[in-house]
Amino acid sequence: MKLEAKQQITEDLHDRFARSATIVLTDYKGLDVTSINELRRKLRESNIEYQVVKNTLLVRAAEGTEIVLIKDHFKGPSAVAISYDDPVAPAKVLTQFAKDNDKLEIKVGVLNGKVLDAQAIKALATLPSREVLLAQFLSALNAVPTLFVRAMAEIPRSMLNVLTAIKDQKEAA
Repeated sequence: MKLEAKQQITEDLHDRFARSATIVLTDYKGLDVTSINELRRKLRESNIEYQVVKNTLLVRAAEGTEIVLIKDHFKGPSAVAISYDDPVAPAKVLTQFAKDNDKLEIKVGVLNGKVLDAQAIKALATLPSREVLLAQFLSALNAVPTLFVRAMAEIPRSMLNVLTAIKDQKEAA
């Protein structure tokens, strides 16, 4: 590979690393071309980029970004999954694919400047999607005023029940 091509790849990766929300580093050793293409298709459906890159280029591209935290893991066959929007999506897709295909190894990841080991990435994959979390949050926010209104409406209703019981008692006597 010519020096200009390497510089172009490094600059492109550096730009993508800087814009990313989540990066997951994987070891794809042992996967055949069909499996890698299937993995790329699944990742692409979730708007995640997956690229196999030489480790020396990964180290150069990581300089000046949060990805420099995991440069010690750039050993052996390495591929990076890059997500710009949803920080949970790469963990979900890669973890599911790794369950079905034991040759894919999730090495490490970076999320908001924090290093995630393979166990943390698998735990991240168990989280509900962003939309579900937002729906749960909104339902919790909606529950507080609803319960408050019900409690406030219960006070006059209880008072009315007491007055009705007193009235019925006096009529009976």
